[in-house]
Amino acid sequence: MTHSIPIRRDGRHLATALYLAAGNVPVLPLRAGKGPFGNCPDCADNACGGRPNMKTPGTCRCPQPCHAWAAATTAPATLQSPAWAKAWRQAHAVAYHPGGAGLTVVDLDNADAVTWARETLPATRTVPTTRGEHWIYRGAMRSVNGVRDGVDIKSSMSYARWLGPGAGTMTDLPEAVRALAIMESSTAREAPQAIAMPARAGDGECPHRMPAYLDRGIAMAEQRITEARSAVHTTVYRTFLAVLSAHGRCGCLTDTHIARLFTAAQAKGEGPRHCADAWANARTALGM
Repeated sequence: MTHSIPIRRDGRHLATALYLAAGNVPVLPLRAGKGPFGNCPDCADNACGGRPNMKTPGTCRCPQPCHAWAAATTAPATLQSPAWAKAWRQAHAVAYHPGGAGLTVVDLDNADAVTWARETLPATRTVPTTRGEHWIYRGAMRSVNGVRDGVDIKSSMSYARWLGPGAGTMTDLPEAVRALAIMESSTAREAPQAIAMPARAGDGECPHRMPAYLDRGIAMAEQRITEARSAVHTTVYRTFLAVLSAHGRCGCLTDTHIARLFTAAQAKGEGPRHCADAWANARTALGM
């Protein structure tokens, strides 16, 4: 980048954010501990469907930087707005949304992971971290944590801490990195996380119509998730909400039905814990 951004009285973090935004890199402030800022009042207790740790957003469109990667922006007016002023004053670091910038970060969290990357992955731009390195590739993909010991993939629906421009020439995202996500997803789909359901009513058959009604509803829910091209998290949450609204109180849902929904969500990049949180949030929203 060759942009020159003046230092503002808000501090060096906002200046860094404006510099990155000028290069079309979506950014947001981070509090101490590398965490995003908490929910705004409109989304208290994740009423919008976000995950409890605030690292994944729900369905709202808040002006405040309260929903992690979804709050990342390149708009100078938003970054310098009164709604963000307090966050920048309290910020301890700047984060960016790699997927929003068309990038993927391979986060290597220890020396063994760095050694593995040097032996396995094509060279690209690298940035030193506290315990390892960030390897940055050109190209976006879904984000997956724990693809192997000490290795996370941060791209779409994720954020990475800005630690400087790094060194080396950025290269295209290799198939070796994409394959790591496929392998992790396949393992996760083999054992979807079970969720405790309300007690079944009667003999477990749906009282609304014939049993085929439930099967057709689950199939339609799977299709809705599978066909999502954007806002996957929101689609998963709303689909879970719709299924529970129709069948959550009659006791007809089984672990097999839930596993089908979780498998469809995981195939779109949602992790087992994320599925569990979205399911729990949907139940809470319905008063279950």
